[in-house]
Amino acid sequence: MSVYNLSYCTPDKIPSEVLNYDSTLEQMGVGKSGKLGILQLKLENDPIIHKTTIKYQHYKVPLCIKRAMYLEETCPEMAYIYIISPSGGILQGDRFRMDISLSNSAKSHVTTQSATRIYKMNKNFGTQIINLNVDKDCYLEYIPDQIIPFRDSRFYQVSNIKVHDEATCIYSEILTPGRVASNESFEYDICYMKVKSVNQYDKLRLIDIAKIEPKRENVKSFGILNNYDVLGSVYILTPKDKLNNIQSEILESLSKTKSVIGGCTKLPNENGVLVRMLGSFVEDIRNLIYSIVGILRRNVLNISFSGMRKI
Repeated sequence: MSVYNLSYCTPDKIPSEVLNYDSTLEQMGVGKSGKLGILQLKLENDPIIHKTTIKYQHYKVPLCIKRAMYLEETCPEMAYIYIISPSGGILQGDRFRMDISLSNSAKSHVTTQSATRIYKMNKNFGTQIINLNVDKDCYLEYIPDQIIPFRDSRFYQVSNIKVHDEATCIYSEILTPGRVASNESFEYDICYMKVKSVNQYDKLRLIDIAKIEPKRENVKSFGILNNYDVLGSVYILTPKDKLNNIQSEILESLSKTKSVIGGCTKLPNENGVLVRMLGSFVEDIRNLIYSIVGILRRNVLNISFSGMRKI
């Protein structure tokens, strides 16, 4: 029996708010062919060609990747990896899992080819596990496009980020109100996203949860989204000696952006930096995230960021 079964792709301890939607599917059942998306990726620096290369890859559609690309002139050894979903998004009963690890001083920028669409569901829910492991002296940017929850969709995502104290990882999320052009703003049932990070000794660095249930709560109230529609989060795990400059520059960047409000705070015990942003348009949040990537590259790698490239 293959190890890549339903239990392998299903998160542990799914919150009760999500399990409330667990029921027998009217369409393809949970775990059937085409419902389990798997991506395993190991990246290492190759000392012969002086580039980060894919040392191991395994994927199962509806998740796959293209070959590594080298697009950054200021950092030619950095591997750009594009995650692709031929199904176009997550359907009811889908269980996706991604395991990405970096070792031997690898440097990589990982993104999605397009937005993650969470399709309408009449039974059950969709889940995604993201496991990132960043070893000593490695550098990872995980910057996916936005999440678009369709009407009546239910989605649970858990991200486990293991980062060595002498490594760097930046991880971002953008949550939109839905298909605004189709008059589907905040018509989804639930979007529950949990981020947990530990260091190489499994010592806790952060736990952060964003749970939005538009049909059960007024998401436009003060203290939630207020007058804004788009939520952005950025998690930066990097050596402590870099944090003061990074935080200072991010706060300056936030102060200059009139279309987005946000804050930047150090994590307990200086384990990293958390940035939270609210805006009215995805592009404004995305541009600010790119600005933060540029700040991180400048402080950690002493290089510039020429901007995102989509293929």
